[in-house]
Amino acid sequence: MNALELAEGGQITDRRAGRAVALRLRGVRNQFGSQVVHDRLDFDASRGEVVGLVGGSGTGKSVLMRTIVGLNAARAGTIEVLGVRTAGLRADAERQLQRRWGVLFQDGALFSSLTVAENIAVALREHAELDDATIRRIAALKVALVGLPPEAADKKPSELSGGMRKRAGLARALALDPELLFVDEPTAELDPIGAALFDELIRRLQQSLGLTVLMVTHDLDSLGAICDRIAVLLDKRIVAGTMAELLAFDHPWVRDYFHGPRGRAARQE
Repeated sequence: MNALELAEGGQITDRRAGRAVALRLRGVRNQFGSQVVHDRLDFDASRGEVVGLVGGSGTGKSVLMRTIVGLNAARAGTIEVLGVRTAGLRADAERQLQRRWGVLFQDGALFSSLTVAENIAVALREHAELDDATIRRIAALKVALVGLPPEAADKKPSELSGGMRKRAGLARALALDPELLFVDEPTAELDPIGAALFDELIRRLQQSLGLTVLMVTHDLDSLGAICDRIAVLLDKRIVAGTMAELLAFDHPWVRDYFHGPRGRAARQE
């Protein structure tokens, strides 16, 4: 660590005063058997910002995201999403909270036996009391929203390219008009052009829909192109700041990641 000081919530500096907090983690511990992945982890994300979550292999980027959305149970600590503490919620309150976020998993996690429109309809049927005609119209709107052609709605995931599957997964994540979007490695396995287009799509949707986005990624181009801040998993905790702040942060992994050849190339781009 250098002269930069870590404030509460793991921030290097806090220029977000007055902005509502969308996500607050305090003292979070994730552990599997004897392996401690996160310990005393604190982090805040403000409404309306795009935060990139990075870290070395084994630091638990996807584990943390899955813990926040309730797919893993933290061993200790508290998690508040959109002002609601997630632990101990009754089933109906938990369902109401889940309606307020969407998740795009790395592989899209689409049901292979369903069409794109039917995949989008799954969330609508589970969480909203709508007739079939309305569900079909909403599915068509979500397909258009993510830049897919209308005919993609009737295709199975196996009939789509990798980039189109990512967009289909994003359409499903947006089915319920969430306030908070979790995205896991959105540009993985995409070529540079496809990755840049997907970055542009995320930023455009964030701005037009007022989303808060937490994006797990290793893509330096994405971090520079669309992230307001970057959260780095270091030593089982989080350090978060702008790209400029992290470039000045004295830690071996941060230096190697942001000052290495790929980091320099991304900044020049």
